Amino acid sequence: MSIRSMHHVSVVVDDLASAKAFFTALGLELEGETPVEGTWVDRINHLDGVRVEIAMMRTRDGHGRLELTKFHSPAAVAEGPQPAPSNTFGLRSVMFEVDDVDAAVEAARAHGGELVGEVVRYEDVYRLCYVRAPQGVIVALSEDLR
Repeated sequence: MSIRSMHHVSVVVDDLASAKAFFTALGLELEGETPVEGTWVDRINHLDGVRVEIAMMRTRDGHGRLELTKFHSPAAVAEGPQPAPSNTFGLRSVMFEVDDVDAAVEAARAHGGELVGEVVRYEDVYRLCYVRAPQGVIVALSEDLR
């Protein structure tokens, strides 16, 4: 048995509308939204009374998905210092290839994003940067220069 593909990455957010606007500004498309609740979701999360709203975002090529999840019940929990630095254990970033890093950074800033460090050039291959989304998620952006 082996992994066939990666279906999506899930991010828990507090403000679903602003998270959708942020990732839409970066070029993701809204694939669909749905409320989720019931015993099956309680069991898979090992929580009681789960009630969430999910927005599934996808890349233009349709191969990558980002699930944005707003917990209405039980309330989401923040661990450790916020926002967590980029060297914190666990999932810290999700990377997207973009056409133009500078334009993507400006679009992110217009929706509350902040540049973490600098836009850097890796040889003549990529321009890269990290942007912290309003929900604290670090989004890595990559522009292919080849």
